[in-house]
Amino acid sequence: MTKSPAIILVRPQMGENIGAAARAMLNFGLTDMRVVAPRDGWPNPKAVAMASGAGRVLDEARVAESVAEAADQCDFLFATTARARDMKKDAYNPEEAMKMARKMGGQGRRVGILFGPERTGLENDDVARAQAVVTVPVNPEFPSLNLAQCVLLMGYEWSRGLADAAPPPETAPDHATVIEVERLADHWEERLETSGFFFPPEKAPHMKRQFRNFWSRMPVSRSDVQLLHGALRQLVRRPGG
Repeated sequence: MTKSPAIILVRPQMGENIGAAARAMLNFGLTDMRVVAPRDGWPNPKAVAMASGAGRVLDEARVAESVAEAADQCDFLFATTARARDMKKDAYNPEEAMKMARKMGGQGRRVGILFGPERTGLENDDVARAQAVVTVPVNPEFPSLNLAQCVLLMGYEWSRGLADAAPPPETAPDHATVIEVERLADHWEERLETSGFFFPPEKAPHMKRQFRNFWSRMPVSRSDVQLLHGALRQLVRRPGG
């Protein structure tokens, strides 16, 4: 059975938009909602009222404090964004992205899709954690999409190709999960911080973001992650320790 994607709402601002996103999800059979640091807290009565018949999506929604926590058990992240970013990532339109998601879902891999706050969209640090971005070819003079509209569009593209999705292979690829890559990035960032690599201090945030972007783009397996953890431990081990 093809695994459906997780819809990850990052710092959503209005309960009504969360409820509308839940309705859009259930329209296309999506039920895995994850909410990162909602501005107005959780549970949200306005979200429940707006969700109408899709209340069960909210009932089962997972609330997280960070993108990394919300991406638990995901193997691949798409970040939805309307503007160019100062980082190298593969970019797809919704049709292409959801075709990839169906292929990965057929392999037993879980895909997560990041949606940013209504006013500002995803921050660069959020996008840096994704393996690829999704952009919608809208009117350049008015590129803004409502949160629920964006969720609806991705859900539609996901569902319309399900009938033709390829059956899963006998052996699924041994790709590292998002959280495994996140822990590897944390390990390297911690060691580089200790060694004084991030210098001068005012450039440190950009340098760290570039590293996160690097790790997220790299297609690593679980054994690769273990190897890189071990190599780093050996590099920083003191002689005779």
